[in-house]
Amino acid sequence: MGDHYYSRNPISERDKREFSTDIRGRTLTFSTDASVFSKKGVDYGTRLLIEALPLPLEGDVLDLGCGYGPIGIAVASWSPRSRVVMADVNRRALELCRHNAKRNGVEQVTVLESDGLSALKHLSFDWVLTNPPIRAGKRVVYRLFEETRTHLRENGQFWLVIQKKQGAPSAIKKLQSLFSDVTVAVRSKGYAVIRCRN
Repeated sequence: MGDHYYSRNPISERDKREFSTDIRGRTLTFSTDASVFSKKGVDYGTRLLIEALPLPLEGDVLDLGCGYGPIGIAVASWSPRSRVVMADVNRRALELCRHNAKRNGVEQVTVLESDGLSALKHLSFDWVLTNPPIRAGKRVVYRLFEETRTHLRENGQFWLVIQKKQGAPSAIKKLQSLFSDVTVAVRSKGYAVIRCRN
């Protein structure tokens, strides 16, 4: 069985790439590789999520399932008063994320290995942001939703993006069982950017 972007230790042959992209008027440069999500460029859903956020953010931010880092790095570049934790299970993605944070000059980031929020038990956040690992399965994705609720501070916000065809309606129902306020902030091309509050 081949590697996935949610594999802990990808063993697939390297395929390093670099690209620059404009996100909200800023040019960011990313290195990517095989066995990471959306290695050829920032995918539409991730871009939509970043563009929907009320930047700049303040306080403690978690980029959950950060991959090579587009969400957390974009937020950090726009939000100098924030502290951004970027977490992923994929060690190759984390290596790229550290490199990309330095490459883009964002210093207020911490990159951590964690399966969901399991290694972040002592931390809480004002903002949790994710393009969840849909291919890992509904059980994994819903566990991330549940863990997020316990790590979100009072008045904190959880923002995510998900496609309708990948389960947005059922995800919204699950989120409504966990959070008191669940709103679709943006819909575009089959994607929904969802904002949740405790």
